[in-house]
Amino acid sequence: MNWGIFEGLLSGVNKYSTAFGRIWLSLVFIFRVLVYLVTAERVWSDDHKDFDCNTRQPGCSNVCFDEFFPVSHVRLWALQLILVTCPSLLVVMHVAYREARERKHREVTGGGGWRLYPDPGKKRGGLWWTYVCSLVFKAGVDTAFLYVFHSFYPRYTLPPVVKCHVAPCPHTVDCFISKPSEKNIFTLFMVVTAAICILLNLVELAYLVGKRCRELLAAREGRSASPGKQDDLLSGDLIFLGPDTHPPLLPDRLRDHVKKTLL
Repeated sequence: MNWGIFEGLLSGVNKYSTAFGRIWLSLVFIFRVLVYLVTAERVWSDDHKDFDCNTRQPGCSNVCFDEFFPVSHVRLWALQLILVTCPSLLVVMHVAYREARERKHREVTGGGGWRLYPDPGKKRGGLWWTYVCSLVFKAGVDTAFLYVFHSFYPRYTLPPVVKCHVAPCPHTVDCFISKPSEKNIFTLFMVVTAAICILLNLVELAYLVGKRCRELLAAREGRSASPGKQDDLLSGDLIFLGPDTHPPLLPDRLRDHVKKTLL
């Protein structure tokens, strides 16, 4: 699989991400994609060939291998990385959609007048919801795959010897896994990095929601404070200085003033 395509597509996400999002993207590519490409595929490349059982019964080794490895680690990790990076592509597509609408609007108005999106990459309106939903989806995908790994391989570790008693094996046989210690190290490494990515997604989600709540509270306080200021200004303009003093804005004879104005 050519992971360079995903790297090229996701490189533009940094422009629209927060600091936590940039850390998450760096962690995904450096500690997950590169480790997967450089080491994990090679470590698991000979898992079936070197899976040996102490019997010569035809088909017993294949059946035992399928029972203990229902899904390969590398294939699960590949599917996990694809699903966890797709929401970021949706953010880029949403920004591209905004930019296209802005270009069409400028062509219609001739470049003048108001703009639909002063900053298409700013997380406001629908883009804010797209970004938040992408964080929830990424955290949910990593959590779901951690649960799947734990259900298939308890404690995320592989024992050096497994016992198999599935037909056509004549009796309970011992099967030996190739390089179990090395596979356990890489499995735990991928699990820990996935947990860190989940934590970063939750922290970024809390940061965005908290920032939005503070902005809404500040706007509400500003709206509640503005009518009082206007009332103070109006009352200050109509203050009388004494019992014989008239408001400076009103003439002594209103009828004469109206006649002069109409004329």
